Amino acid sequence: MLAFVLMLGMVLVACNNDDTSSEEEPEEEETENEENEEEEEESESEEEETEEEEAKDDGPQMGGTVTGAMDTAPAGVFNPIFYTEAYEANILDFTHEGLLSQNENLEFVEGLANDWQINDDQTEITLTLEEGVKWHDGEEFTADDVVFTYKAIASPGYVEAGGVRTEYANKLVGYEAFNTGETEEFEGVVAEDDYTVTFKFAEPNVTILKDVAFSIIPEHVFGEVPVEEIPEHPATLNAGEVIGTGPFQFTEMLDREQYVLAKNADYWKGEPYLDQIVWRIVEQSVMLGLLENGEIDFISDPNGVPAADFETVDGLEHIEIIEQTDFGYQLMGYKINHRSDAEIDSGEINPDSWEKNKDVGEQLVRQAMAYAIDRQAIVDNLLYGHGSVINAPIAQQFWAYDESATTAYEYNPEKAGELLDEAGYVDTNDDGFRETPDGEEWIVNLNYPTGNKLRENSAPILAQFLEEVGIKIDLRQPKEMTAYVEDLINDNGDWDLYLIGWSLGSGDPDPSGLWNSTAAYNFSRWNNPDSDQLIADAIKAPDAFDQAYREEKYSEWQSVFSEDLPALLLYAQNKIYGFNKRMNGVSPMPYSFNNDPELWWVSE
Repeated sequence: MLAFVLMLGMVLVACNNDDTSSEEEPEEEETENEENEEEEEESESEEEETEEEEAKDDGPQMGGTVTGAMDTAPAGVFNPIFYTEAYEANILDFTHEGLLSQNENLEFVEGLANDWQINDDQTEITLTLEEGVKWHDGEEFTADDVVFTYKAIASPGYVEAGGVRTEYANKLVGYEAFNTGETEEFEGVVAEDDYTVTFKFAEPNVTILKDVAFSIIPEHVFGEVPVEEIPEHPATLNAGEVIGTGPFQFTEMLDREQYVLAKNADYWKGEPYLDQIVWRIVEQSVMLGLLENGEIDFISDPNGVPAADFETVDGLEHIEIIEQTDFGYQLMGYKINHRSDAEIDSGEINPDSWEKNKDVGEQLVRQAMAYAIDRQAIVDNLLYGHGSVINAPIAQQFWAYDESATTAYEYNPEKAGELLDEAGYVDTNDDGFRETPDGEEWIVNLNYPTGNKLRENSAPILAQFLEEVGIKIDLRQPKEMTAYVEDLINDNGDWDLYLIGWSLGSGDPDPSGLWNSTAAYNFSRWNNPDSDQLIADAIKAPDAFDQAYREEKYSEWQSVFSEDLPALLLYAQNKIYGFNKRMNGVSPMPYSFNNDPELWWVSE
């Protein structure tokens, strides 16, 4: 299914500081003085080498640059409350921080807040902030910045401007009145003093720690900017003007080619060891060569080392490789409904106005397509076994993941044909392709973005599987990711199938941000009342404070998802991280490679 061989004609030159390795044989006429001088030089060289080795053994060294590679350029929105993709997160992970962070067990730990207290009924949480934290421009970080960030997310016009993170604010007291413009006061977040902030929720909140952990933006930069103008503000778009509290500052950008992060020497946790972290945008086909010859130091999120290159990279002596289960999945989504033009123009998301897609709107059709695709073959042949077929749209690392609650949709083209027959899609003119129940030509289009070679290679294979059961596929020309995501967000009215990958949030298994009917990321425009109710029940107090109850509700929800099938989960690709052994202090989290970059250092 995929034959791909990468030939590299590169000569690696190993540098050795030991001069004796290149000495010529001594001449017979050598004098005693010359011999003594050579012995002294050798002794000095050995001493210098010993000192260098001792310096390495002493621990982290200051200085140096490491270079990472991404296969796709960030869209260019470098603001935590408005960014939409993992490529932008590869900048923001280094520049911005939240009040809380997470450890390797997904437990919440201190971030910009060093302590917190939750009241008995879980409706309020008061956090104590770190003192002395500075924004990159030298201004002091305070509770006012926290209030401003959440107020911006709750503001009228936030969603219309492209904001997709209302889940962090919509449970707070006074959200509806503030969001609809009934009042200019937002009661949900209160600055008690410069270093104390209280979040007040309308009801007991099961996900309270996740909801207060969102990245903070500076009030002194955006405070006078209307929320609808923030996405186009220079401090959102321009290197050198993006301001955070993180260990690195976004300082330079050659758009779509290179992105430079310089150390924040005044970082509140301590000065980072590295001087710079540089991201280069390169084709996946050349990443391996650049890693091998030392032009790049690491390949990490969102796509990691291509599975096809695993054995080669694993065999490089100077490269360390880490493989772990992905905190997300790749999918083929069905555009079940389309938003109206008026709704798109206004920026609202109103399921009551959606129009059913006649090509993939029927549940039997979606199920038939699932049976028609041999996903295990994709895992075996394109991922080379470095991944797994999944059917439950919750990260496998979460306690809520329940594969047993789902339909497996194992490859069964005969079953696919039976379901299509039952739905009324049959070949009436013997041309090999099925017509609609009305006897009209049935063409289903498949859309996908460029950048991720695995996804690009998957698209024609998926089309072939579907055509083998009589579904005529229009395999569209792939679009660059930025344009592709724009079409997804704007709900291009003639799309039927789309390919995309999700890097899931690690704070809680709550799937509402992707699959609730009113979620901005619900690109399938899936409107299922049973799904919405189960999602709501799973976080509804007081029952939801019992994890067993939540597990039950999420199992039921995963069953509903699997049956109604707003998307076919194709696979969870293992994350394969490769980095040069000169990099030290690298300790990936289950959900990200970009962990504690202030502790990264190079041994050269």
